[in-house]
Amino acid sequence: MNNVQLLSKPAAPSSITKPIELYIFIDPLCHKALKMQTMLRKLLVEYEHYFTWRYVLSTKLASLNSLSRRTKGCLSGVELDITHPALPSIAIKAAELQGKRAASRYMLKLQEHALLKTKNITSYCALIDIAKESKIDVDEFITDFGSKEAGRAFQCDLHITREMEVDEVPSIVFFSERIEDEGLKVSGMYSYEVYVQILQEMLNEEITCQPLPTFDELFDKFITLTTQDVAEIYSISEQHAERELKKRMLQQKIERITNDDVTLWRKK
Repeated sequence: MNNVQLLSKPAAPSSITKPIELYIFIDPLCHKALKMQTMLRKLLVEYEHYFTWRYVLSTKLASLNSLSRRTKGCLSGVELDITHPALPSIAIKAAELQGKRAASRYMLKLQEHALLKTKNITSYCALIDIAKESKIDVDEFITDFGSKEAGRAFQCDLHITREMEVDEVPSIVFFSERIEDEGLKVSGMYSYEVYVQILQEMLNEEITCQPLPTFDELFDKFITLTTQDVAEIYSISEQHAERELKKRMLQQKIERITNDDVTLWRKK
């Protein structure tokens, strides 16, 4: 690997409860983020007992000043919809104020609409609708969306991105629980085996893989998956994965959502 760099941990890290912590730098609406998501899901299924993780939103924006001026009327209750490329990232940070699981559900629903092109996900009103669909506290989300905290949280992510000199997304930085150890930044995307190898080398021990979940357990964990997600997690061909998914669709356990570009499978 050429895009590997050692670096120090940010000044205000989150607490580690497992030996390794992953900082995952993504632009949530970039197509590369979806490839990273497939890899991360397999890593979570097999090795989550070794690491915690957090997303760092690294959306490239010219300025947030225009957003600040344009949102005042909308977020104070005036019936006005606005659009801005920063809004999806701020919405994710607003959902994150309800916890990591809420943020994950919200981001997945946001990405689903982006993939299927069923909503304009840079629209304030559409992002409120997505909060309802992702079953988070909508009133709290609206309050947080219009608060300084969500904007500051997003700006903090952008600061971490600059501080750690992440100039390619997606990227992952691996940190050990040993404070004296430097982190390992891996820029860009690599094969799944590379990330497993890094985990093993940082732990300096043989790591054990958790048993694979059943299909039902997998959809309980992730709710919505692509055919590629399922194929990668179970190390089977996409054709095999699609046959298994269709069986569960006929059993009314999942539903298929598709357009010309993508097929998603969602728990019913």
